[in-house]
Amino acid sequence: MKKHEKDMRKTKILGVIPARYASKRLPGKVLLDICGKPMIQHVYERALKARSLFALIVATDDARVFEAVRAFGGEVVMTSPDHPNGTARAAEAAERFGEPVDAVINVQGDEPLLDPLMLDELAAALFSGPDVVCATLCHPLSDERRMGDPNQVKVVLDRNGDALYFSRSLIPYPRCTPSVPVYGHIGLYGYDRDFLALSTTLPSTPLAEAESLEQLKILEHGYKIRTVVTSRPLPGKGVDTQEDLEAARRFFAGEGRTS
Repeated sequence: MKKHEKDMRKTKILGVIPARYASKRLPGKVLLDICGKPMIQHVYERALKARSLFALIVATDDARVFEAVRAFGGEVVMTSPDHPNGTARAAEAAERFGEPVDAVINVQGDEPLLDPLMLDELAAALFSGPDVVCATLCHPLSDERRMGDPNQVKVVLDRNGDALYFSRSLIPYPRCTPSVPVYGHIGLYGYDRDFLALSTTLPSTPLAEAESLEQLKILEHGYKIRTVVTSRPLPGKGVDTQEDLEAARRFFAGEGRTS
């Protein structure tokens, strides 16, 4: 495995990139070409720059993804095809990793514009208190179109920086105080090693199913998710549609913009 400079109080934080081939809107999207490289390679190379990670590995259930990662020199492991989501796939990869780790950061395989410093922010959030077992990131939203977009998940926080709720709807609703900030969720997660294993055994919950948001299951079972407002500007969003893919291609082609 590729080693990184140890950080975060000398803990070992494993980065895992779950990568399925199947995708409803963009089949095989993690292997789609972006300026001469498959998308998964862009994600891997960016995540590799995070100083907080001890090692980085792709977890897949598809031989095409496995071979593509091996071709560019990345670390990859084949996992069960029966996992319901990327969290379960990341948990298997962590369990099969060659040595014990203290925490796992789950990196989305369709985030080619990932800022590696966000992974360091996430690692810091995960170790921001003795009781923190899960952490994620968010950023301020100012575009009203994105506020109303159900594909842009929103989150509201308590005074300690823990998530109160995630929703595809606009939250909070600006009935009386329109100055209250709206935060968009960034789909990166950090887990305490033991909690990651536990989270995969928690049964699904009504709110998680209603919103189709896996993280709500954690809240509904009474656990907290420490949520940090990132200090990093977002160069662009993840790739969910053909339009997103073309925007990422323009970015890497040197235009430096995604819209």
